[in-house]
Amino acid sequence: MKKSFAMKKLYYSISEVSRLTELEQYVLRYWESEFEQLRPAKNLSGNRIYTNKEIKLILLIKKLLREEKYTIEGARKYLKNFAVKEEEEARRSEEAESSRNYSGRQGELKLFSNEEPHTPDAQSKALKSDLKELRSFLNDLLKEI
Repeated sequence: MKKSFAMKKLYYSISEVSRLTELEQYVLRYWESEFEQLRPAKNLSGNRIYTNKEIKLILLIKKLLREEKYTIEGARKYLKNFAVKEEEEARRSEEAESSRNYSGRQGELKLFSNEEPHTPDAQSKALKSDLKELRSFLNDLLKEI
C-alpha cells in the first residue's frame, strides 16, 4: 500500500505518523536515537512534529529493516551513503541549472572590456547591450530567490 505525503500537511504529530507508517510510537522514538538523520522538531508544547521528508525517511528505514533485512548498523551505513549521493545529485543539478541560465553570457560587460568603443554610437550600443545583460541577469537571480 503506497502512501502519498505530497503537501497535504506541513507537520504531522507522532500519532499521525504512527498511523501513516503502521509503526508503534515507541519504535519511532527508538529510531530517533539510532538514526542521526531522523530528528523531528518539537513544537512549543514539546511534542514531536514530523515533515513529509521525515516520514519518507521513516518509510525508507522501515523498508531497509523489515523488508530488506538490514541490521540497524547496516541501515545507518546505507543512509549515510544515500545522503552523500543525494547531495552530489543536488549539487550536479544545481550546477547544470546554473550553466543553462548563464551559458550564453560572456561574463564581462562590453562597457568595461579592454576594447574601447570608438564612436559615441558604439558606446551607446555597448551600454544598451550591457544593460540588457544586467537586466536578464537580475531577473534570473530573482527567479532563483
